[in-house]
Amino acid sequence: MEERPKLKCWKCGAEVEPNARFCHNCGAPIASATTDIMVTTTPTIPGYKITKILGIVTGLTPRTRGVLGKFVAGIQSMFGGEVTAFTTEIEKAREEALERLKAKARSMGANAVVGLDIETSDLGLQAGVVLISATGTAVVVEPE
Repeated sequence: MEERPKLKCWKCGAEVEPNARFCHNCGAPIASATTDIMVTTTPTIPGYKITKILGIVTGLTPRTRGVLGKFVAGIQSMFGGEVTAFTTEIEKAREEALERLKAKARSMGANAVVGLDIETSDLGLQAGVVLISATGTAVVVEPE
């Protein structure tokens, strides 16, 4: 009997079973459970018609900036340019918010999300918490 290869969690790197919907280690939604969800910033998808609107769907990811990250960012800000200490973390947070959005859309019965908007908010300058939010409309689409 051929054994299917295990997948790796996009968030923590733990091995997960091929049919797993969430990582047993960190709880992140597994990409295989959400890769069939089309996501677009536009209100329509070329070549598809929307047959059902299921409602607003959101994926949120709050991230804290640790003391070391703030220190490094402070040093980099004195010299100008990109604050590379945050770039990787922001990219991970964006992907996490999108995966959460797609997992929620799938749980509603959607196969697409239209009108995607990604925003960031500071939840308090002293706390150093940034919220990445991905919001769109969960829909069911069919080829035209």
